[in-house]
Amino acid sequence: MALLEVKNLGISFGGLRAVDNFEVNIEKGQLYGLIGPNGAGKTTVFNMLTGVYKPDDGLIRLDGQDLIGKSTIEINKAGVARTFQNIRLFHAQTVLDNVKIGLANHYKYSTLTGILRLPKYRKMEKAMDDKAMELLKVFEMDDKADYLASNLPYGDQRKLEIARALATEPKLLLLDEPAAGMNPNETQELMDMIRFVRDEFDMTILLIEHDMKLVSGICEKLTVLNFGQVLAQGKTSDVLNNPEVVKAYLGE
Repeated sequence: MALLEVKNLGISFGGLRAVDNFEVNIEKGQLYGLIGPNGAGKTTVFNMLTGVYKPDDGLIRLDGQDLIGKSTIEINKAGVARTFQNIRLFHAQTVLDNVKIGLANHYKYSTLTGILRLPKYRKMEKAMDDKAMELLKVFEMDDKADYLASNLPYGDQRKLEIARALATEPKLLLLDEPAAGMNPNETQELMDMIRFVRDEFDMTILLIEHDMKLVSGICEKLTVLNFGQVLAQGKTSDVLNNPEVVKAYLGE
């Protein structure tokens, strides 16, 4: 059984069919790419997978669990985490606190316990600090734990956003154009990091990306969207050599 199973997914806005009959099956541990020209519907698919939009029709299952109709928080708890094309961090908070926010679903105590700083609160805060620092060490950012997120260079902000997403302990990680705004050296480092995340965390990753070097370098399979419909799907090498895919990109 695929980790992520999507069938006949569709949504309309104001009578316009933005995504129609989208289907994909992603196996556990795969690095899977979703590509297509601007406006093809890629981020709309991500928004349906994460509960930002409720599909008009179709099926979404994660590890056998139906996600249709669930809230973004419920979907995150079920095991889906994401990053965004435009980085979304809590810029006025520290690097450490950004990661701790991702851990919040797994550490619970009552409001009274927090207000009174009872032993349970101190124990959980210590556990969260330790877990957050472990993640930051993985990304070689533990020496920046006390930095404000807003003071990080662009590449480190990307890393922090991924670290925070991983703190939710997802089964599936969605990356929305992670190479956006990066130079070639940063993109190569990102490719290495994505492979590392997949291997180190036994993670399944679905990414939207325009950088074809990155896509061809790390994705095992691809789905190509064009005007909201699947144009091609399969092994990366086969898809990128498909004349219809080449035409869609040349016509962008």
